[in-house]
Amino acid sequence: MPEIAPRQLILTLYGLYARDEHNWLSVNSVVKMLGDLDVDSAGVRSSISRLKRRGVLGSMRVGQAAGYALSSETLEMVREGDTRIFSRLRAAESDGFVLVVYSIPEVEREKRHQLRTTLAQMGFGTTAPGVWIAPGHLHDQVVHTLTRLAMESYVDIFHARYEAFGDLREKVGTWWDLPAIDQEYAAFIELHQDARNRWKASADAARTAFEIYVPLLTQWRRLPYLDPGLPASLLPADWNGGKAANLFSDLDALLRTPAREHAMSVIHG
Repeated sequence: MPEIAPRQLILTLYGLYARDEHNWLSVNSVVKMLGDLDVDSAGVRSSISRLKRRGVLGSMRVGQAAGYALSSETLEMVREGDTRIFSRLRAAESDGFVLVVYSIPEVEREKRHQLRTTLAQMGFGTTAPGVWIAPGHLHDQVVHTLTRLAMESYVDIFHARYEAFGDLREKVGTWWDLPAIDQEYAAFIELHQDARNRWKASADAARTAFEIYVPLLTQWRRLPYLDPGLPASLLPADWNGGKAANLFSDLDALLRTPAREHAMSVIHG
């Protein structure tokens, strides 16, 4: 799996712990928590500065402490992501598909790039140039997301069923790169399969839970977006997605609470 960038870890910390702290974390607490993950102070502060320049974080003081809060747009994206990341949503064949067809003038090609990137990050595949496809259960999410991005005037959305010509399972294999997604799941399993044993052998359960859980969640939260949640009947028989989801669910149940205990001890320490 790709190496985790400090900015990704920072976003995970904010998603996990800032929302119960008035959407704010002090700079010192972020530096200390990422220090527990072997990220040096200079790297943390540099990443925070970049996130501020991109409008992801905004500076804010609470009392005498300097810190940052998530922007309202980023906070909305984090909230949207909760269901996708922590729920195991998988479509049935009866859900059909949602199709997104767009037309964006060349003079606004930056919006075309934004739209393509957004759809890809939501797990859409492509059936033809300008025609994007996802399982039907993602309809409400794509409508909400494209409305938030003010893309309504460029996009038409359809609910569809595949009728002909060809085998649907074979067609799905041309619309999505399923082997690449499956390889990501396999890498996640290999990386985290010993996490339970590592935590049980630790002398500091809360800190070790934090050290495991934050990178675990950071790496996991990409995968439900790469995976469109296709019906099981359309997936390869040896699909690693179910095994990876079971592993994440088990570790989430095991580590979330002790990891939070450690984080709160740093935030309020």
